[in-house]
Amino acid sequence: MNVKFENVSKAQGLLTISMEKADYQENVDKALKDAKKKIQMPGFRPGMVPMGLVQKMYGKQVKADEINKILQEKIYGYIKDNKIDMLGEPLPNDEKEAGLSLDDDNLTFYFDIALAPQFNAEIGKDDAITYYEIKVSEEMVNNQVKAYAQQGGKYEQVDSYKENDVIKGQLVELGADGSAKEDGIVVEGATLMPQYIKDEAQKKLFAKAKKGAAIVFNPAKAYEGNAIEISSLLNRKKEEVEGIDADFSLTVQDITRFVESELNQELFDHVFGKDAVKDEAGFRAKVEESIAKSFVPDSDYKFLLDVRAYLMEKVGKLEYAEDLLKRIMKANKPDAEQDEATFQRSLEELTWHLIQEKLVEKYSIKVEDDDIKAMAREATRAQFAQYGMMNIPDELLDNYSKEMLKKRETVDGLVNRAIETKLTAALKGEVKLKNKKVTVDEFNKLFEPATPAEPKAKKAAKK
Repeated sequence: MNVKFENVSKAQGLLTISMEKADYQENVDKALKDAKKKIQMPGFRPGMVPMGLVQKMYGKQVKADEINKILQEKIYGYIKDNKIDMLGEPLPNDEKEAGLSLDDDNLTFYFDIALAPQFNAEIGKDDAITYYEIKVSEEMVNNQVKAYAQQGGKYEQVDSYKENDVIKGQLVELGADGSAKEDGIVVEGATLMPQYIKDEAQKKLFAKAKKGAAIVFNPAKAYEGNAIEISSLLNRKKEEVEGIDADFSLTVQDITRFVESELNQELFDHVFGKDAVKDEAGFRAKVEESIAKSFVPDSDYKFLLDVRAYLMEKVGKLEYAEDLLKRIMKANKPDAEQDEATFQRSLEELTWHLIQEKLVEKYSIKVEDDDIKAMAREATRAQFAQYGMMNIPDELLDNYSKEMLKKRETVDGLVNRAIETKLTAALKGEVKLKNKKVTVDEFNKLFEPATPAEPKAKKAAKK
């Protein structure tokens, strides 16, 4: 067997594999003998089908299969041994293989190989990249403190109504004379929130509501004939309340008010852990610190985008075997539509991928199992943080993160994030950082397109 590789161009190679019958016949004979043992055919006992018949029925397919196995082994063995930097997979050269027949004893196969371009991706202290640090405003701190106070709040029973309170009581339909209508609608435990009443005149009827008082109002007027809201209040089907325009008396039985938590030690311990902070000033400082920390991934994301743009320009346009890459993409996704604009974007992503690979190698970045687990924990912690849950027990974090790691696509995403996180940290210590503080709005504007023709990047900053 002869294996030969030649450079067709800087971006493409041709791998030629020549076989003689002796290179594959032993494998074919063994495979046919194994097949003979398993073949069941009427008139023959299992394993007793004549070899000539086996050869006639299965010989060509077995020969093709065994040759293909040998080809795969030789192709990838040669590429590995000779350290050929390949893109995608080798593809048969149909033009050179025209006329190839497996009926022949001596066979020559040709494979086109897309080669990765050779280039340097150097970056260091002479390279200055802006790092945008998002400023934490007093408004952000105030909003987050209020959110924590609401999360630590509770519902209390009160005697008189204020806006946002919930009123519960017995609702009775009234007749024209203002007394309870015979066979009229009666709702026990009717619940409503007066601030959602649409008609202002009807809403004012509840302004001085007290526990035990009876309030006469008209649900049809209050909700401006909205059948869904009326049916919900009267606990009736939508079609059953159509046409109802009567007054109702609501005897107030309960008034429930949501009361925010005080900024006390109990709340401080609940949010940040026992004795992490001791007073309101320390609490606000800790809140500001946590908000600033939550913005770091956004700043890092923008930083890596800017490094990418900087290095893409520095490296310049790379030479690819574009026609071959289009064939490879088509082979991988036969049904995918492929236009030139999409292909050029794919080349841009490929260029960044190759640059990133060089940087990962340069800084000896490796992702271990512990890194993936830690990234899963941080992703879980961030999800809880979105709902204001900061002080999550380790056991709960571990349980949630273990569930994340059961999905292969999730693990792949976490690996990529771990690589990018480590690469970002390495680059921040390598280049000259031009630190610049910006507001959230200013940060978001950095992602707006320079011209209407350019795509708008996803906004990374949290509001």
